[in-house]
Amino acid sequence: MLLPFLAALKNDDPNAKGLRLIWITPIRALAKEILISANRAIEAFDLDINVGVRTGDTSTTDRQKQIKKPPQILITTPESLHVMMSSKKSRKVFDHVSTVVVDEWHELMGSKRGVQTELFLSFLIMQNPDIRVWGISATIGNLEEAMDVLLGVDKLPKRVLIKATIKKKIEVRSLLPDKIESYPWAGHLGIKLLEKVIPIIQKSKSTLIFTNTRAQCEIWYQRLLDESPDLAGIMAMHHGSISKEIRSWVEDALYEGKLKAVVCTSSLDLGVDFRPVESIVQIGSPKGVARFVQRAGRSGHQPGATSHIYFVPTHTLELMEASAIRKAIEEGKIEPRMPYIRSWDVLIQYLVTLAVGGGFKEKEVSAALLQTYSYNSMTENEWKDILNHILYGSQSLKAYDEYQKIGISKEGLYLVSNRKIATRHRLSIGTIVSDAMLNVAYVRGKKLGTVEEWFAAHLTQGDAFWFAGRALEFVRIKDMTLQVKPSKKKSGNIPSYMGGRLPLSSQMSKVLRERIYAYGDGHIEDEETGKLIPLFELQSARSILPSANTFLVEYFKTEFGYHIVMFPFEGRNVHEGIAALIAKRISTMLPISFSIAMNDYGFELLSDQQIDIDKIVNPSLFDTDNLALDIQASINAVEMARRKFRDIARISGLIFTGFPGKQKREKHLQSSAQLLFEVFKEYEPDNLLYLQTHEEVMTFQLEEARMREALERIQNQEIVIMKPSKPSPFSFPIIVDRLSREKLSSESLIDRISKMKIELES
Repeated sequence: MLLPFLAALKNDDPNAKGLRLIWITPIRALAKEILISANRAIEAFDLDINVGVRTGDTSTTDRQKQIKKPPQILITTPESLHVMMSSKKSRKVFDHVSTVVVDEWHELMGSKRGVQTELFLSFLIMQNPDIRVWGISATIGNLEEAMDVLLGVDKLPKRVLIKATIKKKIEVRSLLPDKIESYPWAGHLGIKLLEKVIPIIQKSKSTLIFTNTRAQCEIWYQRLLDESPDLAGIMAMHHGSISKEIRSWVEDALYEGKLKAVVCTSSLDLGVDFRPVESIVQIGSPKGVARFVQRAGRSGHQPGATSHIYFVPTHTLELMEASAIRKAIEEGKIEPRMPYIRSWDVLIQYLVTLAVGGGFKEKEVSAALLQTYSYNSMTENEWKDILNHILYGSQSLKAYDEYQKIGISKEGLYLVSNRKIATRHRLSIGTIVSDAMLNVAYVRGKKLGTVEEWFAAHLTQGDAFWFAGRALEFVRIKDMTLQVKPSKKKSGNIPSYMGGRLPLSSQMSKVLRERIYAYGDGHIEDEETGKLIPLFELQSARSILPSANTFLVEYFKTEFGYHIVMFPFEGRNVHEGIAALIAKRISTMLPISFSIAMNDYGFELLSDQQIDIDKIVNPSLFDTDNLALDIQASINAVEMARRKFRDIARISGLIFTGFPGKQKREKHLQSSAQLLFEVFKEYEPDNLLYLQTHEEVMTFQLEEARMREALERIQNQEIVIMKPSKPSPFSFPIIVDRLSREKLSSESLIDRISKMKIELES
């Protein structure tokens, strides 16, 4: 996209001033990559063009300069663009923009950042209807819909979908354990395979080692150093909570070929081209085909080159996922991304941004919004409700001045004239919400990164923990900074972050079922399923292997009680919903209560009383009639909605998280959000933000559509109830998952699991 733009600029008016091209990227590391490529191309064209980067890492001074004297090319993120729109000079800044490129569109489209991008384009089109918009994506299953989401509902004849016919070569190799565990459990196997990862690092010029969480990233970095001390100085770590300075150093060192390995998270998996990288290692299942392909593409980035990726399972059953991923890649099966629509919280934030940045006219903006994919179904009444919200804070809050942020001028402009309100709004722009973050810095001042408030709350003075590859000792918390000093202790906690578990994607769950069914039919097509033969044989001996025509239910007794275990193979999120639904339906037949556990393969209902399983479990238990109402009744949907509403309240500006260095404590934010939630529930149940909260819980958290498909599939299968004398290999990991959430120390948990395995294998 960049070269044609530069060529046109060279032939047109190479000395034209003002911002001409905006390149939108989802991550900071990719912005740096594009900057390097852009400067290289500009030098080749011999052009006098200034390229700027604006992300969360850009200094306040540089941001002000970009408003006063914009570069001709700006590489930025959706959040940064909305912050720029809040400047009163924004219309001048964007006045000459002719081209917008949205990179890695699939990553943005599947979140509210995609809605932000749509709204920004809507803002630009109001100024220049002829603007050219390009979307780039290599890993998305619903390309046509992705184009519509980006470009809006107006079917212009100039709209074109360009799709490459070149198939990327990806070589997937699994690191197989020497011994297969008959009773696998999550997490233990990955580190056991560490000794097989080190030779890959040694033989490759440079290796990226991808982990799914920041905590896992820290653990692998430290264990690799312990096992291979010669990597000190030539191995680094990269994740989103590490400081800008450290991340920048790592990226520069990778470009220059100075690093032998980098342990990282998704902070480096989007479009970044580090040419010295020869090999990729994926620790644990990425739970999605697109994510795996994206990470594999960080090696062999040149045209025609083969990408090499090694899969390291973190438990035995993940070998099935490796087999499923390879099959999906061969067949070109990539997940679709579900776009967010009717996100009223993002729209409210956008309208206030426009009002802060000089104001907006109602009819002009509403007409533009109806051309977007997200809001083309917005009714006149809904639009009036949104305007009512930004003017008065909705019907139930209009008596409180703090929610009245916008006024209307004599000319009909919706404006924010209060400076304090404008400042608070600019500090709140964005749709990425997380727990309150604390800076981590040495007592003398050097910043290392950030951790979540809940982790810091569990530390006492003198506690040791590992962060950014360093052993640290907690000193104190001062001004939202967790102050530390170097520690000589060899052990300590590693910060974990909320929401670290990735659910199995729809495409992955489908291919995984096919792999399991294929083995049940006697087909062994790859080394992963071949390696799993002992486990499958034990599963068949204790129970059965499910097939395409059968749905497996296991019922057995242990020291913990009576277990009902079902295996839809639909992913953790879907299983959470189905488990609660089934538990509720059983409880209407007889007085009983269950505790629930689940993983990506199935779920467990545990009770202390025996039931007639053959009578209770039948096809009607999986009925989809009145499903939405049954879900609401079975799951504590109200409590889930309360938690979700906190995020919506933040984005829409109903609650303010605080000024830099003086953020409000998470429990205060939650209590404020819950109070507002209860007000809407009691006095304004048709409030758009309140309704949106429940819709998001059903659509994205419980995945109602996938639940319905799974239940319909089960109804068309033969329900086979097995009553093994002991837990099967498939049910054992689910039991362990429940135990891991009980109040046990990690040592006692491991001891308990080992004891259980000995008993089961005897």
